[in-house]
Amino acid sequence: MDSFYITTPIYYVNDIPHLGHAYTTIVADVLARYHRARGRSVHFLTGTDEHGQKIEEAAQAQKTTPIKLADRVVSRFRQTWDHLGIGNDDFIRTTEARHKAVVQDIWRRMDAAGDIYLGEYDGLYCVACEEYFTEGQLDEGNTCPIHHKPVTHMKQPSYFFRMSKYEDQLLEHMEQNPGFVRPEIRRNEIMSFIKGGLRDLSISRTTFNWGIPVPGDEDHVIYVWVDALTNYISALGGVDGDDAKYGQFWPADVHLIGKDILRHHAVYWPTMLMSAGLPLPKSVFAHGWWTINGQKMSKSQRNVVEPNMMAEDLGRDQLRYFVVRETPLGNDGDFSHEGVINRLNAELANDLGNLLKRSLAMAGRYCDGHVPAFAEDQEANEVDSNLVALACKARDAAAQHFEACAPSRALESTWELVRGANKYIDTTAPYTLIKDPEKKRRVEEVVANFLEALRWISLLIAPVMPDKAQELRSQLGLGAADTQGQLERWPERWGDLPEGLELNPGGALFPRIDDDEKARLLDKWQGKGKGKGKGKGKGQGQEKKEPEHITFEEFGKLDLRVATVLSAEKVKGADKLLHLKVDLGDEQRMVVAGVAEAYQPDELVGRQVILLANLKPAKIRGARSEGMILAAGAKKVLALSALDREVPPGTKVR
Repeated sequence: MDSFYITTPIYYVNDIPHLGHAYTTIVADVLARYHRARGRSVHFLTGTDEHGQKIEEAAQAQKTTPIKLADRVVSRFRQTWDHLGIGNDDFIRTTEARHKAVVQDIWRRMDAAGDIYLGEYDGLYCVACEEYFTEGQLDEGNTCPIHHKPVTHMKQPSYFFRMSKYEDQLLEHMEQNPGFVRPEIRRNEIMSFIKGGLRDLSISRTTFNWGIPVPGDEDHVIYVWVDALTNYISALGGVDGDDAKYGQFWPADVHLIGKDILRHHAVYWPTMLMSAGLPLPKSVFAHGWWTINGQKMSKSQRNVVEPNMMAEDLGRDQLRYFVVRETPLGNDGDFSHEGVINRLNAELANDLGNLLKRSLAMAGRYCDGHVPAFAEDQEANEVDSNLVALACKARDAAAQHFEACAPSRALESTWELVRGANKYIDTTAPYTLIKDPEKKRRVEEVVANFLEALRWISLLIAPVMPDKAQELRSQLGLGAADTQGQLERWPERWGDLPEGLELNPGGALFPRIDDDEKARLLDKWQGKGKGKGKGKGKGQGQEKKEPEHITFEEFGKLDLRVATVLSAEKVKGADKLLHLKVDLGDEQRMVVAGVAEAYQPDELVGRQVILLANLKPAKIRGARSEGMILAAGAKKVLALSALDREVPPGTKVR
């Protein structure tokens, strides 16, 4: 049986779970669930990193011991993952005996290869990210570029790992395996870092005791990153352990991480594995960071998103859907409280929830609440065969995107079927056909088709929204009928919904959030009364600046039109720019758009965008631009302005 091994980083226990932790773990869970649905043997690992100087210091600040601090915070992580529907197969803690033994084994393997030597570390170090820096890598004032806190000058005896020895070997591996680091922008970062020259790495400490002792020299504890990264193997029982999991699952298929720890996973870890004589993971995928309303999340700003509260207020599947759908994996994402509600109302309540509601209502009225028989020849009716073709296309595209670690794109493909099924009902109009007794059989064929579309949709959304997928299936009557789970697998054949199955209509699959509830939730999430003061800005007594108004006639001068992107490529020498060819129906144009930080070129092909068509043409970085693409975001692009359904290219926007 094919296997699939996916990991999250192990999370530090000096803080409670936040949106960043939740995002990584939800996405890993989504990918694990998809691969299980394809019949693969899956191992999904997460856990906690409990050693190191900053854990020791956090415990001292709280007047407790490191292990008591770890025990308390670990329970919060476990509870949060349970609350968010995370189905991990294992949870590793670096304080476990099974982990300690494997860390020391890896150390001995590196030592046996002649790659560890005793020296003295003298340099700059950030305790918060457990990282070394040169002066050229620091921000102004010798502050850490990640945590923006002053670094510490450290001088102490240390064991070193001959990482420089593996520079050429790692570079060759990356050149021969272009998917080893993803997405491409992160791969380019690592390639550049390696080509800049690898230095030997300090891998032990003597200034604190909270860690795993160096074999043969207990005055030193093993550097936290050697300790932490080894969890991916220690959780499998180790290289030579009795546990068969190592042989089955290593090398890992995907290490899913945040971009701030890319270097550790794409440079430190593979070179250590090379030294130990072990296979490298198949890929390291680094996702972006989340901001909130365009600002960095910060406790001092009171804008940290608490995933447990959001899941409680919205439903955990709804939260899972939003964070997966909102931004392509690899890009930075912006969390907007109002945006959450708007997306859930538009896509879950309106599109999918309404599809289920109207489908079951018509099946109840026209087919006595049972699944009717499908047409004997599905190809006989063009509108039916088009629906089947759309379903197969959505299924195959979703699978392709899940395989490529692009779950947001998988949801986009799934929603093509959701909207297509709604359109199918509108086109076939069974509520009109039923008025003619001679068309009763045709009505039954139509009902069978849109119910089968719902069955397929339930399977396509299951990796992201497992609870709602099961609830949808229950309303289709599949809860009791599918006792062997035969119909819970990834969809294969159209028409497998059992004829005569009794439907089980229930409440709204996704209750719409009305204006009153929206106001209540926004008050709760953002703080009661926030933004309600008259004439006040951020500072006391600061007057609110009124927006400059334009007339309707001035607005009418803007020629806004829908355009379909035909091709996209990067503008040479401009990191933020893409050169797009767009279709306006009666003509094609070239447009330069500053969206490269938010979208890869291939993500835009086929999308519909809104174009300001009467902007004076210009040359930007040598590329002709005949219009402007509208997008959301002030200082940087967060998302493209778009439509909720496809319309003919060239359609006026008003």
